Amino acid sequence: TAAALRAIEIEADVLLMTKNKVDGVYSADPLKNPSAKKFDRLTHLEILDMHLEVMDATALSLCLENKLPIIVFDLQATRSLERAIIGDSIGTLVYSEKGND
Repeated sequence: TAAALRAIEIEADVLLMTKNKVDGVYSADPLKNPSAKKFDRLTHLEILDMHLEVMDATALSLCLENKLPIIVFDLQATRSLERAIIGDSIGTLVYSEKGND
């Protein structure tokens, strides 16, 4: 929640959310369920509706209310932070609604 609040306070363009050993948002925990489906793009509402465990619901709701996109990616992957910063397609993009991407 603190990261979402701070990103909103500084009017960040995007919240970069890193995970270890997981390269985005999945339908289930990919470390426990090898058949879990990775999502390239989702809205904040889709995450809430599907009860996906990406971040706490308060932080996700703050991002939704403020139309703050989130990029979820694996920090340990080669050049992942650099790729996220320069706008390469990496991990999962979480956005407010259609047209806000």
